[in-house]
Amino acid sequence: MEIPYLLIQVIGFTGTILFFLSFQCKRNRRLFQVQFLSYLFYTIHLLLLGATTGAVSYLINLLRSACLGSRWEFAKSRYMCGLLCLLQIAALCFTWAGPLSILPVAANIASTLGGYTNNARKIRLAGMLINSPLWILYDVAVGSWAGIMDEVVSELSMLISIWRYGWKGLDGSGEEKG
Repeated sequence: MEIPYLLIQVIGFTGTILFFLSFQCKRNRRLFQVQFLSYLFYTIHLLLLGATTGAVSYLINLLRSACLGSRWEFAKSRYMCGLLCLLQIAALCFTWAGPLSILPVAANIASTLGGYTNNARKIRLAGMLINSPLWILYDVAVGSWAGIMDEVVSELSMLISIWRYGWKGLDGSGEEKG
């Protein structure tokens, strides 16, 4: 049974809504927990579109969000950051479908490095300047209208969070005190 294209896009749009909401979370831990759910919907969406590199890359993002949203210190260490980046490169090698495959992997490596700084400002900069532009190109190529919308909405959400909390207010870790 083939899933209708419109339903595939709806699954992706669910991820878009969740990703938008993630940047409205001031605390990084909550941001990563909401992004975990968003990535789950996007993994399914991209698999149904046949965009294997993007889907596998999002699976690794699921792991990244679980790590960054956890209380386990090793999961938030630079070693885990390195491991996640290596997993992205391995995903690229195993799912290679031409140069287009580089886009989601490079985007997710930038977001991983940004996320592991634990600095809300750097997380948003990596998203706005590297992650979203590369994903938009990939989404156009694989026909993910939800993905394109996600990145446009993500850019808007990051700008709104900067407006709400102020650029200086995002300078710290965004972690709860006490």
